[in-house]
Formats: sequence, C-alpha cells, structure tokens
Amino acid sequence: MVTHVTAPTAALLDALPDWVTLLRAPNPGPMTLDGTNTWVLRTGADEPAVIIDPGPLDEGHLATVVGHAPVGFILVTHGHHDHVEGAARLSEMLGGVPVLAAAPAHCVGTEPLDPDEALSAGDLMIEALSTPGHTADSVTFLVRVGEEEVVFSGDTILGRGTTIVAWPDGDLGDYLASLRTLRGLGPVPVLPGHGPALADCAAAAGYYLDHRLARLEQVRTARVAGARTAEEVVRVVYADVDPVLWPAAEWSVRAQLAYLENMERRESQPGSAELDEP
Repeated sequence: MVTHVTAPTAALLDALPDWVTLLRAPNPGPMTLDGTNTWVLRTGADEPAVIIDPGPLDEGHLATVVGHAPVGFILVTHGHHDHVEGAARLSEMLGGVPVLAAAPAHCVGTEPLDPDEALSAGDLMIEALSTPGHTADSVTFLVRVGEEEVVFSGDTILGRGTTIVAWPDGDLGDYLASLRTLRGLGPVPVLPGHGPALADCAAAAGYYLDHRLARLEQVRTARVAGARTAEEVVRVVYADVDPVLWPAAEWSVRAQLAYLENMERRESQPGSAELDEP
C-alpha cells in the first residue's frame, strides 16, 4: 500500500556549501512546508551574488535579500507565486537587476531562459535544465564551483515529502521524464524550494519515480473499481491524507488520469509503443 510521504526522501545534507546562504520566507503552510527557500549564491566577498527564487511579495523578506547586495541577477525555478511573486519588486529594490525565468511573464529586463542555457557569475557556473512536470515552466539549476556541484530543484524535488503535478499546467509524463533526468545526475546535493537540503539527487529522484508510479497504479485500480471522477479517486487513493490536502491531491490525480487516458489511446493504436517507464 502506498501511503502519504511526509519525511525526506533521501539523507539530509550535513552542511550547505560555504558559497550558499539560505533565506527562508515567512510563508509556512501545508503547501510550502517551512516556507519558501530563497537561495543566495556568492563565491567571494567582492563578487555579485545570484538569487534563486525570491519568494512571496513580503517586504521584510525582500529587504533581507537586499542585504546581500550586490546582486548580478535573479533566477526563478517556476512561476508559482510563492517563488516568483516578489521577483519584480526585488529587482526594483536592487536597482533593476535582471530576473531570468523560463516563462516570459516572469522575466525582468531580459529574454526567457533557453533550455540548457549556461550562465556564470564569478566562479559560479550555472546550467539551466528544463525539468517540466510540476509546472510547464519548471527549471532546475545545476551549479558548479570548481569540482563541487549542487542542484537547485524548486518544487520538482522537495526537501520533505513529495510534490504535486499541478494539472493542467503540470504534466505527469513530463514530470516522470524530468525525474529520470535528475536521477541521472547522480549523488549530487539537492537544495529544494521548500524543506531541508538533501544529500543525494539520484536517491531522491529515484524515490519520487517509484512513488509516483505506485500512485499511478493505485489510481488505475480505483478506476477499475468504479471511481470515475478525480474527486472519487482522491477519496479512495488519498484516504490516509489529511482532507485539507485533498484539493492539491486532486490536481495530481487529474494529471494521473490524463496520463492514463493518453496511455490507453496510444495502446489502442496499431503498432504503438507503451509510454516509457523508468
């Protein structure tokens, strides 16, 4: 039986790299865990910082981020308000520094990130990996300083529990593919958008893959048993989950149902191949 996951899905990271600072936004809740993690990256006192996920439009939190100026640019992992709402205001407070995101609507003073775009700031080498699924515009940042690597995963991998596939913007097929990409990065530390840092990206992504596919099988079984709507499936499959989380679970169930329907359409076509599994 697959149950609701609330614990970290990989070992916790003992300590952050000395070039990373965590500033946690004061917006805790069922969907944001302890609050949104805003990450400040700087390799030297005289180097401009890079900010990842400014968080909500909270003047106190943004003022704390401004205290780490100068800043070269701001990166956004995806367009949910708890990550990007404060981005334009932070840019303004910092004198108009650019905000880079995959979606044009969240950019300030620059073009959208290209898939697999490479950026740099001082000794920071930043690779933007397109990892859609949680949302269509989700990006993971693989950051290298010398021989050290760290993954900033936004909500694609959380520090505690599992994430949702935010249908209709999110897509389960894309999400599974993105998890395979992250699993392929190996035992690199993961610094997520919410919750604690994890020591092993491959372990966390592999756990997510196994869990998501097991949930998918539960949804398939619930449909066979007679559940037809997303609400009916949630009551069966997420019976062990606090009902306050059922609306979020319904987003993921809708994504799962869309995935299954797409699989069934493909399997009904002569000569078609099944959707890939890890």
